[in-house]
Amino acid sequence: MLKKLNWGKLVVYSALVLFSLLYLMPIYMTIITALKHPVNISLTTAWKLPGNINWGSFAEAYNTLGPNFMNSLYLAVSATVISAILGSLNGYVFSKWKFPGNEIVFTLVLFGMFIPYQIILIPLFRVLRQLNLYGGIPGLALAHIVYGIPITSLIFRNFYARIPESMIESAQMDGAGFFGIYRRIILPLSAPGFVVVVIWQFTQIWNEFLWGITLTRHSANPITVGLAQLAGGQAVSWNLPMAGSLLAAFPVLIIYILMGRYFIRGLLAGSVKG
Repeated sequence: MLKKLNWGKLVVYSALVLFSLLYLMPIYMTIITALKHPVNISLTTAWKLPGNINWGSFAEAYNTLGPNFMNSLYLAVSATVISAILGSLNGYVFSKWKFPGNEIVFTLVLFGMFIPYQIILIPLFRVLRQLNLYGGIPGLALAHIVYGIPITSLIFRNFYARIPESMIESAQMDGAGFFGIYRRIILPLSAPGFVVVVIWQFTQIWNEFLWGITLTRHSANPITVGLAQLAGGQAVSWNLPMAGSLLAAFPVLIIYILMGRYFIRGLLAGSVKG
């Protein structure tokens, strides 16, 4: 029995190691290509480590993508913060302040989660033009905020459903109103929910490409659009887009390193009631 168990673990761990190596293979290729000089990049030597490390690729990529990087930073931070706050308020209302038609309204809000980006692209373009917001970061941030409200509302609604009703009733008996209860009871308990929403929204907004290329002018292009343009053309120095992709992935990687361990906790915290 012990031998069978050990062989079973060996097979499982071997499979996990194999799958991990396959998953990390593109990252390996990206890193070693970014560290090579353009003249040393070819299909025949793609897997070989660089003989002379070329750190200049990262400096050149940052100089080129610097404005796009800052555009994405302004966009992702502002849209994430605002959509998280609005989602928190919506979740608070839908879970603790029931009103006639509450479930119907909540269901209609959730429909926004199932609308593909491509379907609303033309109407969104026309709306931003009418609001004089087309072409800049504020218009793109508004689009992400509105599109993110359904998922943020759902996450916070499920999370707040776990808060005992007795706490809300006690606060009402003490004279606390809508915002008083939210500020003194709901908000201090919302850290796990905000962690989940921030990671989710920031990642989605930072990595989005379609709206970035269609709803902004060149000066306001986010990092994903700048990275695509960096890799464009007939003769591509592949060390630059590889270095640029690593720079583009850096903020999301930092967020997952700092907050990743709280992400699963926050998801599980809001998974009991729905």
